Amino acid sequence: MELIVLDTAEQIAERAADAIEELLTTKPDAVLGTATGSSPLPLYDELTRRCEAGRISFKDVTGFMLDEYVGLPEGHPERYATFMERNLRSRVDMRPGALHGPDALNPDLQAACDEYEATMAAAGYCDLQILGIGADGHIGFNEPGGPLDSSTHIDVLTEQTRRDNARFFDGDIDAVPTHCITQGLGTIMKARTLVLIATGENKAEAVRQLVEGEVSAEWPATVMQNHADALVLVDPAAAGLLSTH
Repeated sequence: MELIVLDTAEQIAERAADAIEELLTTKPDAVLGTATGSSPLPLYDELTRRCEAGRISFKDVTGFMLDEYVGLPEGHPERYATFMERNLRSRVDMRPGALHGPDALNPDLQAACDEYEATMAAAGYCDLQILGIGADGHIGFNEPGGPLDSSTHIDVLTEQTRRDNARFFDGDIDAVPTHCITQGLGTIMKARTLVLIATGENKAEAVRQLVEGEVSAEWPATVMQNHADALVLVDPAAAGLLSTH
């Protein structure tokens, strides 16, 4: 696992975009895993700029989202399918329908999980997976305590996660869904490359555990220590508790 501390979110976005540009140069039909939340937004801005400049193209790319809320209606502004359409898919030359997400509107949620995992498996899983990290160390929506080898599954969001995400719902924690469908940790680890972005001091303890802690289900992101090609990009605030910082 490679850790790089950069001064600004824009520098982090540029470094992450470099990794994606390198991938798309060698494999234009790459499978890209996308993340939601605020951390990857500067990256999506940078990818849009590079696409508009003709440096990269997403026309042959297939995308898979990390997760989706359960209980939000189609078209809801905070539904992750809506988020990814708004912030990446519609801004670059990715084909409509090329960015897939778990079908959290399916009344049979377990069937939706199984189908999503099978679709990713048929695509060969992700060449590169973009990740954020929660304050409690979750990646995707794999909350603390779950198995480190899980496949796509239904998860219950912790109060910490719902409190953190309430900012996207006008500060109303009661409006934040309680359940989600998420790629499992085992699914995420099947990606050939992982690129994790973390900014802000509220992520500092999670980053410390990720980089210096033991691999533990209590800090799900620590499973990345076992990955052969993982890049962790953080700002000084997120790196603030590291002993080497």
